[in-house]
Amino acid sequence: MIRVGLLSPVVTRVPGQHSEWERTATPSELADIAVEADLVGLHHLTCSQHAVVPVDVAVTRGGTYWDPLATLSFLAAFTRRIRLVTSVLVIGYQHPLMLAKQYATLDRLSRGRIVLGVGVGSLREEFDLLDVPFQERGPRADEALAQLRRVLNDGLPGYVLDPAPVQHRVPVWVGGNSLRSLRRAVDLGDGWMPFGTSLHDLRSMLEQVERPDGFDVVLGPPGLLDPLGDGDRVRRVLDRLERAGATATSVGLSAESRTHYVEQIHALKELIG
Repeated sequence: MIRVGLLSPVVTRVPGQHSEWERTATPSELADIAVEADLVGLHHLTCSQHAVVPVDVAVTRGGTYWDPLATLSFLAAFTRRIRLVTSVLVIGYQHPLMLAKQYATLDRLSRGRIVLGVGVGSLREEFDLLDVPFQERGPRADEALAQLRRVLNDGLPGYVLDPAPVQHRVPVWVGGNSLRSLRRAVDLGDGWMPFGTSLHDLRSMLEQVERPDGFDVVLGPPGLLDPLGDGDRVRRVLDRLERAGATATSVGLSAESRTHYVEQIHALKELIG
């Protein structure tokens, strides 16, 4: 059965993927939603990363991106079981040792609930502002990801990483929409989070790669779902994702308020069992 998590509301506002009430929502409302998602047993919450977004790009990508380390640390304090997913960190924006330190600490604080979603990045203007080379970012990301995995799993010989993560192997989901990103995920990660690609193309790519046991494919439906208003559509969407090869999904929910969003969470849980 496909595992269902939330594209966390409020913290990321992409056009067509958020509701109007999120613009004025408070951190306490976000915490309330996280608590309800945790209590009903949804699989995960997400938080994306952008430092800045050019005004013209924000028209399509959105401009609101809360920092994932701060946000997921905040949500970890209110929840007990639900996974906390970075979706995604641009791995070239920080040294892998710093990422290992930050997210090993967060794994300890959350009692072993972190999933590191990482990606190569595609916004050249942001790379330039952060003084990070844009060219050859793919090979550099591969090297950084390999180092991150080694440090999180085994530590760094001759040095102390304390706290170490609770999880023996912190799951890594690799973002991207190409066959190269899928192969990167198989070689260096534990799952793949494609975006902006048709289900037909996704199935085609998945058929070209031998995936190890337990490998996750995390697909997201386009637009917002309305479990209360159109439960049949929600079932159809989730069925299509599962037939396409998804083991997990991150969904956005349509709502008019925090209270309505909480009701949508419970309706979603009723639909998925």
